[in-house]
Order: sequence, then structure tokens, then C-alpha cells
Amino acid sequence: MARKTGSHSDITGPRVRAAALRLFAAHGFAAVSMRQIAAEVGVQAGALYLYTPDKQSLLFDLLREHMQEVLDAWAAEEKPDGPINQLETFTRFHIRFHLERPEQVFISYMELRNLEQDNFKALENMRRQYENSLEAILKRGQDEGVFDVDDTKLTTLALIAMLNGVTSWYKPDGRLSLSRVETIYSDMAGKAVRMPRWKERQRKLEAGRAAE
Repeated sequence: MARKTGSHSDITGPRVRAAALRLFAAHGFAAVSMRQIAAEVGVQAGALYLYTPDKQSLLFDLLREHMQEVLDAWAAEEKPDGPINQLETFTRFHIRFHLERPEQVFISYMELRNLEQDNFKALENMRRQYENSLEAILKRGQDEGVFDVDDTKLTTLALIAMLNGVTSWYKPDGRLSLSRVETIYSDMAGKAVRMPRWKERQRKLEAGRAAE
């Protein structure tokens, strides 16, 4: 089928993805048809196949694109020294980045179950890369004796789940500024993993005795 007059891959392609993102987030992947996406874009249904093989590929492309943006942005983030400061940086980054993309965050967690097996594995690998960056901070904190975490993997997932929750309730015109929300969540994340002072003193005491 010929492309609609004035339609170009570099223009209509992004419009197709944007429309699919809105509809998937609003109604769920299973409830949205290619015909609905085409109507949202303003093209005939058959024209969509010039830009994507099928609805599954469209969902996978959206989720993969989002995760690649997360990975690239975190890689470019300036990292301070020390696990305590690095945890604060991660917390602030995660909140700030994901608040700008609430629809992507929503479908990234709610629509994973609709991915075919190979696509699911590919997304899981990308998500694991991001999770590993936080877990590495927690492990570093443990090695340096400033964090006390029973299971770094579980704690990583719990912290990310806590941070993701901000996207469901934060409003720019609400009671708290974004900076204040970042500060509060950074403090909560730190308190969740910091070694208690009594335990830190005991550890230092034992280390001093061992050195004698």
C-alpha cells in the first residue's frame, strides 16, 4: 500500500510509536488494535505495516527504546565518590528521569507479560543491567562497611519499586517540589541500607582488636 501523501518514515514512524504508547498506557496492550493506532495517527490501518511488522514488535520497540534511554542516561550521569553519595545520585536520577516518562514506566512494568519469550528475555537483560548498577553501589557500601544489607538483589528491587511509586502520585503543582521529593526519597533509601551506628561502632571495635 502506498504511503499517505506527506507521510515519511522519520515523521510518521515516531507518531505511530507515540500513539501506540498513549493507547497501550490508557487501555492496555491486549485491548488496543492496530486499527485504533492507525486512527490515532490518521493513516489507514494497512499503512502501519510500513513502520512495524506487527503489534508485538511495536510494543517491544517501545519498551526497548525506553530501557536504552534509561541505560544511556545513567551512563552519562556524573557519579560522585563513595557509595553513600552514589546511592543518593541514583535515587535522584531515577525519580527525575522516570517522572518525565510516566507512560513508558507504566507499560514497562504492566505489559512485560505480553511480550513473546525472546523479546521478554531481551528486555529482562536490559533491565538487569540497570538493576546491577544499583546493586553494585549496595555491594560497594557493604564492602566499605557503611551499608548493612541482608540481600543486595532483593534490596535493589525493593528500592526501585519504591522509587517507581513516585510516578503514580507526584504532581508538579502539588505540595512538594521535585527537589524536595528527591531529598526525602534519598533520605529514605539511605536509612533503609545504612549500617546502624551501634553496629558500625562494634564493627570498628572488632576490626581494631583484630589488628592488635
